[in-house]
Amino acid sequence: MTTNWKSEWKALALISVGFVALLWMPVGTPRFNGGITEALELVRWYAHEHVILCLLPAFFIAGAIGVFVSQTAVMRYLGPTAPKPLAYGVASVSGTILAVCSCTVLPLFAGIYRMGAGIGPATSFLYSGPAINALAIILTARILGVELGVARAVGAVVFSIVIGLLMHFIFRRDEAERIRASAPVIAGDPPGRPLGQTALYFGAMVAVLVFANWGTPSQDGGFFHAVWAVKWPLTLAAAVALGVMLAAWMGLAWRSLALVALATAIAAVLVPADPRVPFGVASLALGATLSRDEGELGEWFEASWGFAKQILPLLLVGVLVAGALLGRPGHEGWIPSAWVQAAVGGNSLRANVLASVAGAFMYFATLTEVPIVQGLLGSGMGKGPALSLLLAGPALSLPSMLVLRSIFGWKKTLVYVTLVCVMATLTGAAFGALG
Repeated sequence: MTTNWKSEWKALALISVGFVALLWMPVGTPRFNGGITEALELVRWYAHEHVILCLLPAFFIAGAIGVFVSQTAVMRYLGPTAPKPLAYGVASVSGTILAVCSCTVLPLFAGIYRMGAGIGPATSFLYSGPAINALAIILTARILGVELGVARAVGAVVFSIVIGLLMHFIFRRDEAERIRASAPVIAGDPPGRPLGQTALYFGAMVAVLVFANWGTPSQDGGFFHAVWAVKWPLTLAAAVALGVMLAAWMGLAWRSLALVALATAIAAVLVPADPRVPFGVASLALGATLSRDEGELGEWFEASWGFAKQILPLLLVGVLVAGALLGRPGHEGWIPSAWVQAAVGGNSLRANVLASVAGAFMYFATLTEVPIVQGLLGSGMGKGPALSLLLAGPALSLPSMLVLRSIFGWKKTLVYVTLVCVMATLTGAAFGALG
């Protein structure tokens, strides 16, 4: 049989390019080997610091949104037809409660978006979750100056609303289709449990997420340091409250809850120096318990596991790539940090563009953007590019882009990323000109 090369040329091209890349791979050179090391170091750090404390509770919250939150309620407050002041008001200030990074917010975004939230309020929430972090804004004002702190706070709130409105306008036809498709589902949506119970239940889960990830303050004393000093007792109290609610309101057997508590206590005794171990054991034990339930608790586990399967592999791949290209703070990847510092010096439009684009592809854990920008400012970075990076960096990253693509496609992802970068660039340029 004769091979039809017209249909095989793409495969041949890919194989040829891959072979040439492997043939000329600069294995053994310091820059190449350093990039590989940085990729592995960054993904190890990410797994150590964020998967257990950030993503596990985020997956549980996202799954709970799909199971325990009425679709009618989501559509009423965040749907395409919801009153815009209410929808965008709720979405734009969510980051003051959720101190999460650009990756941790993704399961929560996916949960409300798939439940019918309009693309405008959903993307406002997506941006505000990691961008409007009260502790990060206060830290910015203290370390980088009040002007940058205020500019970041105002810019982030305005950004979240404007980006949401623009996404709604650009994809208004898609939103019309979503409204028509979801109408029959909403009409038959069954009444849920009392609103007070649902609010307390989600409040306990959010408290676990927030307190477990409460960052170390830069100075002793004050409210943030006081909370940090008792973050783990507060996390435990929220977890206990959540367990009691699951048993009292949602039918989880008290015996099963006791087994989860026992496993957690044993882990805490065996590894007392690392709270991540009992936290992880508690999460896995709860998941195993929920998986055996044939009712809504089992549905909760299935929804949470579905988000984990979709999101976690893409995040880890994205972190690997970001580490190889850009390294970690103080450690270089394949792209020399001197190139970045030289490119973002001064307050030119070019510097602001490069700062926003570089920030969009880098991965910033919560609060780490502040010392990074501090170092760049010391190396000659202008205040305008600094603000551009602070507005684009925490809200975006290469890992988050890969996951967003899987949630609502490349087209919407590219538009969202472009809007963030363009607005960050223009805001930074204006701020730099005023300064």
